Amino acid sequence: MDALEAIHTRRSIRKFDGKPVSPGQIETLLRAAMAAPSAGNAQPWRFLVVTDRDILDRIPDIHPYAAMVRTAPVGILVLGDASLEKYPGYWVLDCAAAIQNMLLAARATGLGSVWTGVYPTPERVAAFSKMFALPGHIIPHSFVVVGHPVQSPGPVDRFNPARIDENAFVGK
Repeated sequence: MDALEAIHTRRSIRKFDGKPVSPGQIETLLRAAMAAPSAGNAQPWRFLVVTDRDILDRIPDIHPYAAMVRTAPVGILVLGDASLEKYPGYWVLDCAAAIQNMLLAARATGLGSVWTGVYPTPERVAAFSKMFALPGHIIPHSFVVVGHPVQSPGPVDRFNPARIDENAFVGK
């Protein structure tokens, strides 16, 4: 699958068949994530791969929009490492770019995924920090659920010319 096809056919998948995802597949996703651009090339991300069923089943207790993890074999907690930042505050953007690469890699390799936000919701940040005993400079950004999809929604054309201005903002 080429890059444009992966971009235009990627969808948030919320139903998985429970079949294992191999360590090699997980590494492929993480390699794609770490290939993302970052401010000053700081790469202030860390990734906590969760495959333990007991832990995965507890995630919906602390994240109301992550219930689909109960049918998935893998969750990846994307973390920002504030000690690695060169430009304060950009870790959020850097982690988002890494996540988008991960989602596209999942699509390109036949896996399904869904991005569930953690940061900046204080309750979620605190709950994930506590669950995984994270030190203060490590901030939970998002929880990406990964598995073999049961559903396969078709592509949707989201192009909207009304959202485009040229040379000057004229929109409302």
